[in-house]
Amino acid sequence: MRMSSLLGKRTKEVPKEAVTAGHQFLLRGGYIRQVAAGIYSLLPLGTRIVHKVQSIIRDEMNAIGGQEVELPLVMPAGLWEESGRYHAIGDELVRFADRTDHPMVLGMTHEEAVVHLVRSELSSYRQLPFMVYQIRLKFRDEPRSRGGLVRVREFTMKDAYSFHGTQDDLDQYYEQCLHAYERIFLRTGLSDVICVQSDTGMMGGKVAHEFMFLTEVGEDTLILCDACDYRANREIAASKREFSEPEKDGPSAEPVDTPGATTIEGLSKQLKVKLEQCLKSVVLMTDKEEPVLAMVLGDDEVNLQGLKRIVRSDLRPMRVEEFGTIDSVAGFVGAKGLDRKKVRCIIDRRAAHASDLVAGANQLDKHLLHIYPARDFPDVEQADIAMVKPGEACPKCGGKLRVTRGIEVGNIFQLGTKYTESMGCTYTDESGVSKVPIMGCYGIGVGRTVAAVAEERNDKFGLMWPISIAPYQVHICALNADKEDVVEVAEKLYNSLLGEGLEVIYDDRSEAPGAQFAEADLIGVPIRAIVSPRNLKDGNVEFKYRVPGRTKEVDLVPVADAAQHVKQKISELMTD
Repeated sequence: MRMSSLLGKRTKEVPKEAVTAGHQFLLRGGYIRQVAAGIYSLLPLGTRIVHKVQSIIRDEMNAIGGQEVELPLVMPAGLWEESGRYHAIGDELVRFADRTDHPMVLGMTHEEAVVHLVRSELSSYRQLPFMVYQIRLKFRDEPRSRGGLVRVREFTMKDAYSFHGTQDDLDQYYEQCLHAYERIFLRTGLSDVICVQSDTGMMGGKVAHEFMFLTEVGEDTLILCDACDYRANREIAASKREFSEPEKDGPSAEPVDTPGATTIEGLSKQLKVKLEQCLKSVVLMTDKEEPVLAMVLGDDEVNLQGLKRIVRSDLRPMRVEEFGTIDSVAGFVGAKGLDRKKVRCIIDRRAAHASDLVAGANQLDKHLLHIYPARDFPDVEQADIAMVKPGEACPKCGGKLRVTRGIEVGNIFQLGTKYTESMGCTYTDESGVSKVPIMGCYGIGVGRTVAAVAEERNDKFGLMWPISIAPYQVHICALNADKEDVVEVAEKLYNSLLGEGLEVIYDDRSEAPGAQFAEADLIGVPIRAIVSPRNLKDGNVEFKYRVPGRTKEVDLVPVADAAQHVKQKISELMTD
């Protein structure tokens, strides 16, 4: 490719909408362009990288027996009604009617579609196990798109689905997929990806793991133990918690005026007590419109995902006008005095074992002092519903836990029979008995992977793509392209490398050296060949490298050996 023909502008200006370095350089380098919130076009450079990531994914999926299929983006709503997800998922699922007024959806994930396909093809146990996968465009009406390709509404994803006759067989294949994912991310150049336990979320199932690229700009909070291999998303992370016998003796509960103290911070400041001496009350509604009161200490946060698992429902905040249904007032809710028939009360175990707390009095501008949960509401359900905090003890080894952040680039789930059973997918076993196959599900965000690599591999000048997914392997800069000897050597090197089947971008424009180098830095091709009058005086081509730790390295190579030098360097970078 000649730069004079390449579609896509490189810019000096940092886009206002881009906060992270990777997002900025993808825009400035001419890789992506935003069309709408969470919707992007890929320019030729971006398309080449995406295709290379997809190729790596295909290699690894095929290596573990995957068979590629293509499932529809648009599906009849009836499939999602069969699985029970049509009404369970919120506005993220795009629903519409076609011209014949049939309800349809846009695929944000494809469990329903793949089960629909498999139930028409699977009949015997002899066909099991198998895995099918696709690399497909999807649409999720994400309310908070951010970070360029990190969180988008329209995205390309590799999703794979395995079908098994036994749980043991699924367990074994799940492990194969886990290791295949490790190879994929290593091959794409992501060195700092870890596998963590995660919540199954809307996918369902019992076991799930996420592959997280560790970065300060990540949107997920992770809990890690440095003393052992415990790793979990904060939404499901646990800690080793030990409590002494809760106190029950103390001053009786006493009302106190707290005008306007509707937040824990405001209450703490007004009464001059520590946050952990206050009982934080969060009132939520299940999808059956049943109130739930969750209580944690004031310096803790309610783990909503954990709470959802306990109540077996999605949850939403209770609206101000709904607090009358539980005979309370927004901002002043407390378990003491609440009718348990009207609201389900759950308290975190740490809070349940605390003493002499401040809690809501269920009256406007009033709280209660001297609350002893074990004495004042011993009937309240106890559970670990507070988010794990740094410094708490690891549940596995007792070591200290720490908090970090990451971008989810892949996930794997053991779905069990959630979809096959609800959608009537069966097979006949060796005894002639009808059985329901057990499923696994395995996803990788292609765009997210590209975005993660861009976040990991950049410096203040631009991107630094690994050779495995770089848009081109070598970037030729012809300085003073109006000089005949420069053009002759550059053209000969360009054609020689193309003839060897290598991927080359050639800056054949009459741009100043500084401008050429600045754009080459932004683009981030790993090997740069500089053809200039100064170097040609000594019969050399100059080589520099957009590779972490090697940006100051310079090689002067005789013109006759330049093509061979490129091939050698590509080979070295491929094995690094």
